[in-house]
Amino acid sequence: MSLRDPAFGTDGVRGVANETLTAPFALRLGIAAAHVLAAHSDCRSVIVGRDTRVSGDMLEAALTSGLAASGRTVINVGVAPTPAVSHIVVRLGAAAGAVISASHNPYEDNGIKFIGPDGRKLPDAIEAEIAGALPDALALEQPTGSEIGRIVDTGNGGASLLDGPSGSVSDARPFSHDVGGRAPVLGYIAHVAATAGGPLDGFRLVLDCANGATSAYAPALFADLGAEVHVLHASPDGLNINRNCGSTSPKDMRRAVAALGADAGLAFDGDGDRVLLCDETGSMVDGDQMLAICALGMRNRGELTGDTVIGTVMSNAGLESFLQDHGMSLVRTDVGDRYVAEAMAETGAALGGEQSGHVIFANLTRTGDGMVTGLQVLREMRSSGRKLSELKAAMPLFPQKLRSVRLVDRLGWMTNSEIQRAIAEARAALERPEWLSVRASGTEPVVRVMAQGRDAARVDAIVAQLCTLIEAHGGTAT
Repeated sequence: MSLRDPAFGTDGVRGVANETLTAPFALRLGIAAAHVLAAHSDCRSVIVGRDTRVSGDMLEAALTSGLAASGRTVINVGVAPTPAVSHIVVRLGAAAGAVISASHNPYEDNGIKFIGPDGRKLPDAIEAEIAGALPDALALEQPTGSEIGRIVDTGNGGASLLDGPSGSVSDARPFSHDVGGRAPVLGYIAHVAATAGGPLDGFRLVLDCANGATSAYAPALFADLGAEVHVLHASPDGLNINRNCGSTSPKDMRRAVAALGADAGLAFDGDGDRVLLCDETGSMVDGDQMLAICALGMRNRGELTGDTVIGTVMSNAGLESFLQDHGMSLVRTDVGDRYVAEAMAETGAALGGEQSGHVIFANLTRTGDGMVTGLQVLREMRSSGRKLSELKAAMPLFPQKLRSVRLVDRLGWMTNSEIQRAIAEARAALERPEWLSVRASGTEPVVRVMAQGRDAARVDAIVAQLCTLIEAHGGTAT
């Protein structure tokens, strides 16, 4: 493996397309993954999807070639949300899935992440096996003759070989819109629609699709469920994904909601596995607030297993306070949806997620799904008869401060005694030690410092002190 090869992080491998994440690398990754997967499953099928980046075609061709050259049958669903790939993996009993996406990053970046047969991201141990097989991937023995794999493109008639009719949005509303001729996405859209719990008649919604993977699906889905839909940023050209739009830049959505008098706005990210909302006033509703809203509704319906919600060290302390006031509890994990999903599987929790809008409903999905999450919040609005601003106001927001420090060595601070001593002292100064998080990003060479508490001045001072100290040891504030 060359030094330019990207490494596995919290969301697969990621890098600048054609600079660090190249077609030759994707070919080797496909070969390495195929050989490792063969040791864990007798199934030969791998589902592959991607978002709308211009580099997606190139990486898709290379990755699928590597998989097929190693005897895997590739079912290529083309542009599709990450949760669609997860759903199809489980539905078809595939060995794994692969998604070519850099999520909320700009179009110049791309990434490749793998999904296991259970619909969740591959465990770290299996990713480590794939990484270990990469250096010698081109030297691995390959099949010949009839053992060579095939690539089935579901957009060119291949869907009929794999699946029958996709069903309908409801008994009364067949899913009639054109969504790219992919059946639609092998039943995934019908599955999402079925989670709505009822029609969306009377709702006026603004959807920001980030020019990403939901662009061809979300507008039709929400319209077929009965909502009046106003669509923003759903014309991907390969270069405009996440550009001043979507969950990382929802200003257009907020303005449109206020101008149109809409009930809510939904802003998806590039690969559709998360969403942020805004209420009827244009004020943002983040993942913590969505967890609070949905947790209370699920608890009241007897759907919240153990009255427990899984969050992360970044979850706002106000969520913790809200849950405790209503007889529920919050369990925190490391940052990353994979760790939330793992904790949910271990504890049997039905609900978990992150402040970023990556929310998992264990009884509905195996991974975060922006469209499913949006539908669940709308369900709580419909059942309560209350505006979104009223629902979110029930959860207090505690002061929270987040800053990042860019470092040449993003892990060096972990062994610096002065920095570690300051972190320990800061934890002791807060009401709860878990209200301080100092961590290396899994996707960027930065350290993120986040503190929270009831005292805003103390929170600000702690973050400023720690960032200044880290900067003094080779960092630059961002």
